[in-house]
Amino acid sequence: MIITQTPLRISFAGGGTDFKGFYDNTYGAVVSTAIDKYIYVIVKERFDDLIRVGYTRTEMVTQTSEIQHELVREAMKLVGVSKGIEVATMADIPSQGSGLGSSSTVTVGLLNALHAYNGEAVSSETLARQACEIEIGILGKPIGKQDQYIAAYGGLRHFKFCPGEEVEVTDIDLDESLRQRLCESLLLFYTGTTRKSADVLSEQKDNISDRMSVLTGMRDQADELARHLKSGTIASLGDTLREGWHKKKQLATGVSNLEIDELYDLAMSAGALGGKVTGAGGGGFFLVCTPPENRAAVRKKLSHLREMPINMARDGSKIIFNVRR
Repeated sequence: MIITQTPLRISFAGGGTDFKGFYDNTYGAVVSTAIDKYIYVIVKERFDDLIRVGYTRTEMVTQTSEIQHELVREAMKLVGVSKGIEVATMADIPSQGSGLGSSSTVTVGLLNALHAYNGEAVSSETLARQACEIEIGILGKPIGKQDQYIAAYGGLRHFKFCPGEEVEVTDIDLDESLRQRLCESLLLFYTGTTRKSADVLSEQKDNISDRMSVLTGMRDQADELARHLKSGTIASLGDTLREGWHKKKQLATGVSNLEIDELYDLAMSAGALGGKVTGAGGGGFFLVCTPPENRAAVRKKLSHLREMPINMARDGSKIIFNVRR
């Protein structure tokens, strides 16, 4: 039996510039962090040659082509596992539409587990690249590349997505006191609704050529935030989130709605510095940046929402259990 633990993420700046339609013409940049909420993938050898896949439903099939869970199907094909296996996934969050990168987290965790099942140790770069190949190349999902990379690498990272598919990965290594201050400035609330991110992202992808100036501004924000964080200046995060949210709403019509705008106004009226809906938008989780002294006031204003306490996670996808017969 093999179990992998792969972190979810929150993106601070640059989301949307990790689409090929943008970075192929220039380069994209994102600052994001892994958080201490995870997706677990369990892989176990079966006595017979059947394939069992367990998630919100259970599948029992005889060959990989019959698997309806497309991420499991394509990961097994890519790694070369074809029979006699059980695969199960468990998550710390709602199963879909959270805005925390869950689909890519599943893909990275699956690949890590299946490679280990084959007795192979692979790099974070390989896991991220193969996850992009599955989700974007094979399945044609209208997504970017940041989620796969932060799930594989973990930590607080500055990614540059370059023409030619090269990805530059820079660790933003804060000392412990700064990490703690940064975590204390963040609050994450569940809006109570999920959405199909593909609907928002498809529109966003189609709009890239008409939003190049907006996306370039978001890319530049990510680069600037990375410089500030590397120098130990974390106070600019609130402004970055606030300005980035206003830019993000220009990318597609479904990014925000009246309910989300009201939540945002409530948080700001309580002393928050900025915020955003994580992921594509339209639902999922609402991230707020606030001075520590205003945390109680923000929580009171948003007390009708469920808060999910978070910390930053240093590690990317890792194997936490590996026992082979």
